[in-house]
Amino acid sequence: MEFDPTLPNPNDYRYPEGHGIDLVALRTKRLQRLQALMKENDLGGCLLFDPLNIRYATDTSNMQVWILHNMARYLFVPPEGGCVLFDFHNCEHLSNGLETVKEVRHTHGLFYFSGGEDVPANATRFAAEIDELLRAHSGDNRRLGVDAGNPPVWHALSKQGIDLHDGMRVAELAREIKLPEEVAAMKLSVQTCEAAMAEMEEALVPGITESKLWSHLHAGNIARGGEWIETRLLTSGPRTNPWFQEASLRPIDEGDMVSYDTDMIGPFGYCSDLSRSLVCGGKASGEQRMLHSIAREQIEYNIALVTPGMSFREFADRSYVLPDRYMKNRYSAVAHGVGLADEYPHIGYPIDAEGVNREDTLKPGMAICIESLVGDEHGTESVKLEQQVLVTETGVELLSSYPFNKELGG
Repeated sequence: MEFDPTLPNPNDYRYPEGHGIDLVALRTKRLQRLQALMKENDLGGCLLFDPLNIRYATDTSNMQVWILHNMARYLFVPPEGGCVLFDFHNCEHLSNGLETVKEVRHTHGLFYFSGGEDVPANATRFAAEIDELLRAHSGDNRRLGVDAGNPPVWHALSKQGIDLHDGMRVAELAREIKLPEEVAAMKLSVQTCEAAMAEMEEALVPGITESKLWSHLHAGNIARGGEWIETRLLTSGPRTNPWFQEASLRPIDEGDMVSYDTDMIGPFGYCSDLSRSLVCGGKASGEQRMLHSIAREQIEYNIALVTPGMSFREFADRSYVLPDRYMKNRYSAVAHGVGLADEYPHIGYPIDAEGVNREDTLKPGMAICIESLVGDEHGTESVKLEQQVLVTETGVELLSSYPFNKELGG
């Protein structure tokens, strides 16, 4: 779209001052990478509903968390050139002047909250628009990648004679390799995350509730231009084991283990997925220090294992072997991709890795998180550690530098 000076500039005050990132290159190169993958898969276009995929293709965002569960914003990506964005009511200004968006159209009521009983009829009208766009950009190629949606939309598109394919696969593969501008943005996001982590840990005193402590991480992220946090994974004492309980109103006692996972969507929309454990006041027990020692050993062993060209299968098979008593409570992955959120690949433990493309390989430009969760199946506490790294031509670059807790042996 050409810049309209009567409308707001979407980049004004959007990102931290002095960031030094070429936003035009960030936007256009991401779109070009997605379009290259579309051509490789012989797609005449892609229809994206996932707000993270829309962000990747255009660098536009609009009420991201709300859009995650309300299908009120979607994007048609042609094999070449700018995209056609169907945006929320009166939101055309959010794309003003962006090179990645050629046209903004009104949305249809495609989900029950907005369309009610008219959803099927609305979907039929929308499918006719997509058919028109597909013919205009790709002629006889009727292959359309779709990353999400709902049955009325899929049915209406199929009735138009459109051949539906997995658009999420193409989007995930495009997002797998990070551009230099993406790496720079991710590093700034990690800096934001680590500053907020320090503020949160400074607020830890006996008696503070898990939720109150967790709120300091949110505040530090938002104040620095971050966007949201995906989970509420901060727990204390006996609520650390088993894992995946979320922050509660439990007061944290002196001597409790406190374990957390940031899952933070920071500035530029990039994820900082770091985990640390610490002790609230007092001294760590021998058991707490042992748990932390094993978790740190696992993290460092697996980081050293990262080698470009290594298959996911080999990485999983050669990864650190947890002692038997910690295997039942193991984390869901030894490593996973990270970008605008947790992304492909998911590399499970050898016994959990069914259904994953384990023949794929670690590639330079992939950002991944190395995971550890150590908690005795008969114990009361767990340690959660996680580091974010970049796969390079020669090995690995550590993106996260936040120190491990000294009291636990960091």
